[in-house]
Amino acid sequence: MSLDDLQDDVQGEYSDLDEVLSVDTDRETRNELAMLLAALDTDDPDELVRRGIHMLFQSAVETGNLDFHLRSEYDVTYDEYLLGATMDTYNDGGVGSGVGPDDPDDRRYQF
Repeated sequence: MSLDDLQDDVQGEYSDLDEVLSVDTDRETRNELAMLLAALDTDDPDELVRRGIHMLFQSAVETGNLDFHLRSEYDVTYDEYLLGATMDTYNDGGVGSGVGPDDPDDRRYQF
């Protein structure tokens, strides 16, 4: 698979989310969610689910777990996805943006 395949899959998954997203919870998950709702003083479980997804995504990026899975499935990294080209293409001069992984003006997804 390739960068184009990854971009197509991300766009497809994004458009399907509103139609298919429903989360069933088990007892442990409900207990943990109830604890977080009480501790974080909110009545909106959906907000905690959003926060949880953000935390999981950040953790996967920071630990390299996301890159491992992307490399295994699509043969690209998250940086390459953000750049819109593989590093091979970039290093071969195929990307004319002038912005690269070592460029201080790089507008990567930052935490």
